[in-house]
Amino acid sequence: MGPTALEGDQPYRTAYAADLSEASVGERIRLAGWVARRRDQGGVYFFDLRDASGVVQVVIDPAEVPAARDLRAEYCISVEGPVRLRPAGMANPDLATGAVELAADQLGVLSRSEPVPFIIDDRAEADERLRLEYRYLDLRRPRMAKNLRARSLAAAAMRDTLGRRGFLEVETPTLIRSTPEGARDMLVPSRLRRGDFYALPQSPQLFKQLLMVGGVDRYYQIARCYRDEDFRSDRQLEFTQLDIEGAFWGRDGVFETLEAVVQAVVERLRGVTLEPPFPRLTYAEALLRYGTDKPDVRFGMEISDLSDAFLKTKFRAFAATLEDGGVIRGFNAGKQEMSRSQLDGLATRAKELGAKGLISAVAEEGGTLRSQTAKHLSEFETAAIIEDLKGQPGDLLLLVADTAAVAAQVLGQLRLQLGRPDRHDDLSFLWVIDFPVFDEVEGGGLAPSHHPFTAPVDLVEMRERPRTAIAKAYDLVLNGSELGSGSVRIHDPEVQQEVFDILGISADESERRFGWFIKALRYGTPPHAGFALGVDRFLAILQQETSIREVIPFPKTQTGIDPMTGSPTAVDPVQLAELGIELRAGVDADDPDREDG
Repeated sequence: MGPTALEGDQPYRTAYAADLSEASVGERIRLAGWVARRRDQGGVYFFDLRDASGVVQVVIDPAEVPAARDLRAEYCISVEGPVRLRPAGMANPDLATGAVELAADQLGVLSRSEPVPFIIDDRAEADERLRLEYRYLDLRRPRMAKNLRARSLAAAAMRDTLGRRGFLEVETPTLIRSTPEGARDMLVPSRLRRGDFYALPQSPQLFKQLLMVGGVDRYYQIARCYRDEDFRSDRQLEFTQLDIEGAFWGRDGVFETLEAVVQAVVERLRGVTLEPPFPRLTYAEALLRYGTDKPDVRFGMEISDLSDAFLKTKFRAFAATLEDGGVIRGFNAGKQEMSRSQLDGLATRAKELGAKGLISAVAEEGGTLRSQTAKHLSEFETAAIIEDLKGQPGDLLLLVADTAAVAAQVLGQLRLQLGRPDRHDDLSFLWVIDFPVFDEVEGGGLAPSHHPFTAPVDLVEMRERPRTAIAKAYDLVLNGSELGSGSVRIHDPEVQQEVFDILGISADESERRFGWFIKALRYGTPPHAGFALGVDRFLAILQQETSIREVIPFPKTQTGIDPMTGSPTAVDPVQLAELGIELRAGVDADDPDREDG
């Protein structure tokens, strides 16, 4: 059912297309919208009228309404007439209004349209760049209109749920000081203080923590965020997240609230009732069993560690791996019935992912394996592989012998390649908990696993063993996609400085970069925790879209270009002069090698 026609709509419409049904037969209705498909049936015109609610068939006789002869695709019109049943056998079961039609005897052309660059129909495919160039036309397509409505419904469900729980919606600044949060900042030059720059927020992280200092007990915001990072199907330079934070709050409170929010959104968009609490899995378990910290648990193929079965192996490749501190892991891919070339393709993919090689074997009757490697294995080792991987005759078993990190990466990716469903019909939510406080980076240094304001589980452990310390951090995962991250925050300025010390950030440097924030922590900061949920990614999954660009009204391309407005573009030299900016040779706007939108 579409929206309700308001009093002010009367000159153009008295109802929406989706309102028409068999109960409307005999009523005189006025509709307004766009001409979709148009057919000439023996002098009588049939066309689909599309509005914000849906589509309905309109019948009009040009002999009675001469203006109908000039109608073309995407003309904006208003029509009026009685609603009637379609003739016997002519109903359209694929259309919500398919049992009826409007017999128009009045027509008003509100606005004409030039020929459109692509057919505005879900059944027709158009180049994505062309769709983005004419995004205002693309949004008329039923699929895109549905996604836009879903976005609005999701936001309303979030606000309703959090409002009932006492959360305040508070806006935080868009022009802020540059702070490192894992990606490059989007910078904005200041005209009044030439040579200085604002940054657009990668997230409201520090400001929502300041709200806790300020006595805001529960905060939320559907926030616009900006990160200058490489594009993927689930990333954009600008994106939206649901941001929440609570004072005197711990992890379980965050979980219970987020589960309620997610449940409300899913029920609103899918009509499905979820059953919290969601399962929980530690970071270490996720890597061991699924090869990733964002596992898709809709299917099996769990990874098993087989290292203990090969402690005395004579197979040199396995023995050398274990001697070097590596592991032997594998999973049961089920009955894949692959050709030799397909198995070779898996081995090539494993090497591309960093493995020295991939061992594939097919379980056979009698507890044997069909594999080039089988001759190197003892009966005990063969039996252990079949038993640990629960192999049945015909099952494809895949093994990797390498470092723990490489084995996880390779088997995790192959598991997704072979088992992941194409569609998101089922929804499997999962909390991943107990992340490390720090990650090792190239050169042996440490970087925050989440961000440097995340509290450790054990302060002594963080001081003495920072490389293995566990954080009070958590991710929400849906069908193998990370929906968002959160943590219990550091609220003691001395602990915060200890984290900076471990990261190699001196007191002077931390004062320069974060002094304004650390200063606030010294004024009775309550314990607090929070979370940020990726709205675009969540909606893409719920709407069965493969890219978040399909649920964002006006997205950029994968190279950061907006084909509709042509941005980013050069600016007037006068503007640059006012900002005190001069472009180096080679990046000048008139450079012929410069890529434009």
